[in-house]
Amino acid sequence: MMLDTFSRPLKDLRISVTDRCNFRCLYCMPKEVFGPDYVYLARGEMLTYEEITRFTRLLVNLGITKVRITGGEPLLRKDINHLIEMLALIPELDLTLTTNGALLTNEKSVALKAAGLKRITISLDSLNYDIFASLNDVEFSVDKVINGINNAASAGLNPIKINMVVMRSVNLSSVVPMAQYFRESGHILRFIEYMDVGDSNGWRLDEVVPSSEIVELIGAQLPVEPIAPNYPGEVASRWRYTDGSGEIGLISSVSQPFCGDCSRLRLSARGELFTCLFASSGYDVRSLLRSNASDETIVDAVASLWRSRDDRYSELRSKQSQQVSRVEMSYIGG
Repeated sequence: MMLDTFSRPLKDLRISVTDRCNFRCLYCMPKEVFGPDYVYLARGEMLTYEEITRFTRLLVNLGITKVRITGGEPLLRKDINHLIEMLALIPELDLTLTTNGALLTNEKSVALKAAGLKRITISLDSLNYDIFASLNDVEFSVDKVINGINNAASAGLNPIKINMVVMRSVNLSSVVPMAQYFRESGHILRFIEYMDVGDSNGWRLDEVVPSSEIVELIGAQLPVEPIAPNYPGEVASRWRYTDGSGEIGLISSVSQPFCGDCSRLRLSARGELFTCLFASSGYDVRSLLRSNASDETIVDAVASLWRSRDDRYSELRSKQSQQVSRVEMSYIGG
C-alpha cells in the first residue's frame, strides 16, 4: 500500500480527458472567462487513449482500484467508448464516469455500458427551468438532462448518482424539490457544497450552504437519519429516508473537510498529475510517457510524488491560501 506523509493510501485516479465543456456553469466555467476567445488544449497536447491506458495499468501496481473519467465534459472527447473499452480490460478496476448528461442519448448510454462502464454520475443543479438555465448559462433544458438520466438507467448504468452543487443565492430553493423528485427513483442524490476551486468562479463563503443546513431543510419535510459509509474514506456522508424510500449524500469540503481520508490522484487531459483538487501546479507525466521512459521509471516517479504528498487545503482554508492561484476545475476534473 502506497502511503503519503499523512498515511493516506493511494486508491483513486480521476482522469480528465478534455478541458472543453458544452456548459458554462457559474461555479466551474463562467462565460466571462471561458468565452469564444478562450484557448483550449490542442489535440496533440492531450494524452492519447493508449497513453492513458498504459498509465492507468501502471498505477494499479501502486494500489489504484477505482478510476473516474471526467472533464470538462468527457462525452465531448471523440470515441470515448474506445477508452472505456481499453480501461475495462484492466482487471478488478471500478470504472465510472461523470457527465452533465447533455449527450447521454439512449444510443450513447448503451454503448458506454457495452464498452464496460460500470456506473455513471450525472450533474443536475435544479429541476426549475429558469434556475437551471441560469446555472448552466447556455439555456440547456432540464428535460434533456432528465432524459439522459433515464437513458443511463435503462442501459443498466446503475446505481446512478446525481450531483447538485448548492449556491445560497442561486438554487437553495431547489434542494427540497430535488430530494422529493429523486427520493424513490433508486438514484442517489448528492448535495455538494460550493467550493473555491480555481480562480474563475468568484467564490464567496457566504454563498456556501453547509451540509448541516441542507439536512435540516430536507429533514423538515422528509425525515432522514445518518448511515455508515460504504467504505473507509468515502467522500459523501450518507443519509437515508426513515421510511426506507432511498438515500442522499452530502459532500462537505468546506464545512467538514475530509482531507484526512483523501486517496485521490488527478490526471489532467494534458498529462499533468495533481495531488489535490486545489493544487496550484501538477507533475508532468506526459513527458515521461512520450520519452520512452520505462514502466519502472514512471512507477517510481508517481510513487515518489505520492510519498511526499502533504496536501490538506480544505483543512487549512484561509484568506491567505485563497490568494494562491489554483488550477481550474474544468482542467483537472471534479
